Amino acid sequence: QVQLVESGGGLVQAGGSLRLSCAASGRSISNYIMGWFRQAPGKEREFVAGIRRIGEITNYADSVKGRFTISKENPKNTVYLQMNSLKPEDTAVYYCAADSTGSRYVTSNRYEYDYWGQGTQVTVSS
Repeated sequence: QVQLVESGGGLVQAGGSLRLSCAASGRSISNYIMGWFRQAPGKEREFVAGIRRIGEITNYADSVKGRFTISKENPKNTVYLQMNSLKPEDTAVYYCAADSTGSRYVTSNRYEYDYWGQGTQVTVSS
């Protein structure tokens, strides 16, 4: 079993930055595909970014490309999401997720991820 705990969310003005962290425990995530998803009120949970190993392969939603960066620090068993140039439409609960099934590709399909954190709220004011 893998436990994922997100932190770093908060309230920020439009144009600002936040860095989310996802600390994993229970097992090493070094060989897992890790992803960040978000869910706004009344909307489906959507893929934001994913990473395989250490920056070897990354994948981003079009809406965050060029603004968000996902990274992974295996010695700390932690994944980060650096969010810059934040917009009000980025407001959501952000979830960390792990795909432990040995997938080769960073998928945006949430059903491919088998471990989830509890989420952290990000609110961007205009």
